[in-house]
Amino acid sequence: MSTLLSVDGLGITFGGLRAVHDVGFSLQPGEILSVIGPNGAGKTTLFNMISGIYHPGAGKVILDGQDVTAMRPDLLARRGMSRTFQNLQIFQNMTVLENAIAGYHLQETGSFMADLFSLPASRARARTAKDGAMELLARVGLDRAAETEAGNLSYGKLKRLEIARALALNPKVLLLDEPAAGCNAVETEEIDHMIAEVAKSGVGILLVEHDMKMVMRISNHIVVLDHGEKIAEGDPATVSQNPAVIAAYLRAEAGADAGAAHA
Repeated sequence: MSTLLSVDGLGITFGGLRAVHDVGFSLQPGEILSVIGPNGAGKTTLFNMISGIYHPGAGKVILDGQDVTAMRPDLLARRGMSRTFQNLQIFQNMTVLENAIAGYHLQETGSFMADLFSLPASRARARTAKDGAMELLARVGLDRAAETEAGNLSYGKLKRLEIARALALNPKVLLLDEPAAGCNAVETEEIDHMIAEVAKSGVGILLVEHDMKMVMRISNHIVVLDHGEKIAEGDPATVSQNPAVIAAYLRAEAGADAGAAHA
């Protein structure tokens, strides 16, 4: 099985502070790999380097055999990498369907003039995008809400809509940054079921998530960060019993308790 995503020795420093140092792992087709760690461990910073938002100070990102280190997010999307963010990037005043269609824009290759004069080629692309968007909405259970204004959806459904829009790019690798954050137990279960179904289609999924129950349920492989460094890696059972991982989380909990006591 060929590796979809390879991260080798990735690191970055902000103003002399080493945020991430020498992190590496690989992602296979259909695999769900979760990156976990206490708050401030460097998880989102790592995501931002992989997805081209930050330029790494060291290391490489290899996507489907090609070096894409520091490549712009739009170019990465064209090469097969898509992502979601902690904070929703949804157009609240557009319909659910219009939001899903928006995900297809990077794939369009038509001319401006064809769109301006609504030529047959432009109309055909629009029909294809709409049909594809409806298929995606059915895939995430939102097809019946297609004409609903996105701002009227529950938070869990908005999370699913964002994932649908990311899937519109037909990615080989999908980065999900806390897809269940703010969701209740039922919404979380719906989202992790959807993620598992996406992985079954062959998409490699890289996940950052604080809900450890969800992580342990759906992950094939886990990478643990603490203070910007990888301290453990393996399957869920192995990682959950790793002394360094347990110590990192206990230390984080102790720090949070101490902060609350002095508040």
